[in-house]
Amino acid sequence: MFDPIRASDEIIQRLRANHPSLIDLTTGRVQRLLAVMGHPERKLPPVVHVAGTNGKGSTVAYVRAIGEAAGLKVHALTSPHLVRFAERIRIAGELIGDAQLSALVDELEAANAGEPISFFEISTVLALTAFARTPADLCVIEVGLGGRFDATNIFEAPAVSVITPVDYDHLEFLGPELSKIAWEKAGIMRPGRPVVVARQMDEALEVIEAEAEQTGASMSLMGRDFDAWEERGRLMVQMQDRLYDLPAPSLFGGYQYANAGLAVAAALALGDPRIDEAALARGVSSAVWPARFQRLTAGPLGRMAAARGSDLWLDGGHNPHAGRALAEAAGRLLARDPRPLTLVVGMFARKDAAGFLAPFRQMAPRVIVTTFDSPTAASTDELAAAARQNGLEPEIAPDVGAAVELALAGGGPPPHVLVCGGLHFAGEVLAMSPETWPV
Repeated sequence: MFDPIRASDEIIQRLRANHPSLIDLTTGRVQRLLAVMGHPERKLPPVVHVAGTNGKGSTVAYVRAIGEAAGLKVHALTSPHLVRFAERIRIAGELIGDAQLSALVDELEAANAGEPISFFEISTVLALTAFARTPADLCVIEVGLGGRFDATNIFEAPAVSVITPVDYDHLEFLGPELSKIAWEKAGIMRPGRPVVVARQMDEALEVIEAEAEQTGASMSLMGRDFDAWEERGRLMVQMQDRLYDLPAPSLFGGYQYANAGLAVAAALALGDPRIDEAALARGVSSAVWPARFQRLTAGPLGRMAAARGSDLWLDGGHNPHAGRALAEAAGRLLARDPRPLTLVVGMFARKDAAGFLAPFRQMAPRVIVTTFDSPTAASTDELAAAARQNGLEPEIAPDVGAAVELALAGGGPPPHVLVCGGLHFAGEVLAMSPETWPV
């Protein structure tokens, strides 16, 4: 029987065998291969290009959902994937098929002719080639890393650029100063083109504003030129000419009101008459984005939690800003249902685990640290030390299944269980059963 996860895994193995996963920030190799392929990036529908540290994926999901609610066919490129490589490439609303994926890999390998190119770079060219060959009305592209020298930063005149909140992450490539990270993100701006910017810390905003002025981009800043907030459980978006009263965002957490508001501003900046208030409302209330405070009811862990009467949540945030947003979302959950909270944490060793856990200090949740299948995963000892730095008393489990089992064991009220720490870790949870694969 055909097994799609194995087919996708074969694609990943082929690409990674021939192309390194090493990060070498430059666009030269991508530009070369795009030229060989006949410049597919010039044959796309209007492009919304999204950079930032946190909220990129959620913002892409809202923009895509708004476009589709307006009746548009929407291409989307996101990263990383959680379970299957195909999740990265959505062609006119549908995940790319494995047969098409395999044929494109063959074609691009031949076109590349053995020249140096990274895994992410050839993946980007593959997606843009697929997009150029299928008619659509909109193309939403998520930056992989940084912005200025990211493989996706090859559009001469995107319809709209978007910069989500900038914070400390990927310091080994982009930092260490916040101003340097902001400079990288701001590199997606283009002369005369609109750029919609989320609220930023002062140090980041100063750099972004200077880049907009130098580039000649038309910048619209949340909190100054437009705004978004929660009111009576609804999303209010104040643009310069009108106020939109919209349903609550479909994704859980107070920070999603800002992400959805940013997406609404980006969608309106397209100037497409088909994107009306009804489409905005349907889009923000229907977007789906796995592993972002996702409630898990299916799969082995979901069933295990349900049998105990517990709720199980999954989130891929992995830096201090994401930790703050996640703690805020957990606080909302506890305000609604004040049962005990248990964190199950797995992270990459290069991440700031102590900074991620710091916002949970006042909540004093139960913490279970574990690890996952990666040579760069943090050890349980490292994560336990990060928890202790924040006054939390960690327990240790060998893997996520054992950790969730431990979280559910014992007497007392059935706890809220939040599995968190990174997208790779979240992907391992979703990969446990086809019932929980992203579609």
